[in-house]
Amino acid sequence: MMKHIHTFMNDEDGAVTVDWVVLTAAIILIAISAFVSIKQSSSAMSASIGTYLTETDQDALRNPNQ
Repeated sequence: MMKHIHTFMNDEDGAVTVDWVVLTAAIILIAISAFVSIKQSSSAMSASIGTYLTETDQDALRNPNQ
């Protein structure tokens, strides 16, 4: 029985698995937070562009030199 406990305590396969799970979770968390940040910024920018195009004279946009 003690031999099994000693073997279990010295086995590093489980530690490597835990490391990979933690690393993968961290990468997924970073990817999700980057996606949310980019989505919020692009939504704000598209709303700003839409407001600009709605409120600007379209003839002035088509012919900027006149």
